[in-house]
Amino acid sequence: MSEAADNTAESARQDNVTRILDAAERLFRHYGYYKTNVADIAKDLGMSPANVYRFFSSKAEIHQALAQRMLDAGYEVALAIARLPVSAEERLRRYGHAMHNMTVETMLDQEKVHEMVVVAIEEAWPVIDAHVTRLDQVITSIISDGIEAGEFPPQDAESAGRCFSASLAILIHPQMVTQCLMKQNRPGAEELIEFALKAVKN
Repeated sequence: MSEAADNTAESARQDNVTRILDAAERLFRHYGYYKTNVADIAKDLGMSPANVYRFFSSKAEIHQALAQRMLDAGYEVALAIARLPVSAEERLRRYGHAMHNMTVETMLDQEKVHEMVVVAIEEAWPVIDAHVTRLDQVITSIISDGIEAGEFPPQDAESAGRCFSASLAILIHPQMVTQCLMKQNRPGAEELIEFALKAVKN
């Protein structure tokens, strides 16, 4: 098979993968993860379940691919913030608010999306751990910039990045946000982010 034919075949495969993921996400959002099966996805696409299984071995695999797509969107936001031509402190501040807003708007405002995320977290999928690691790396890079620019005192940037990330978990973790967002005896996003920034600056 020629290279051009290989490229055409791969493009066709990716088109089918995208169509399946789009249909799955649409059905998961409407009916919920547990109430949707591969046969429903196939029916929505006008294809047989066997054809869906050519691209994904199970509903769980489809779900993992969807989770990866959602997490990639968050990662791109974090990267864009890390590249902004503003101070490291301001980038960390914007990162905290952006990640919190994404959790609230994308996951919590849509109950069925939240259900998908909870399943992924409870089953400890590798994509979740990998996502946390790469977000920590983005934060570490911002803190390193701040140290180099003299904004932050000399410190272990990698450790500071992990700690900054962990301190904002209550703002970003879907289940924690669900449990704590509306409670009066919990600190708000602004208060937590500023507290975490003070730790990095001191």
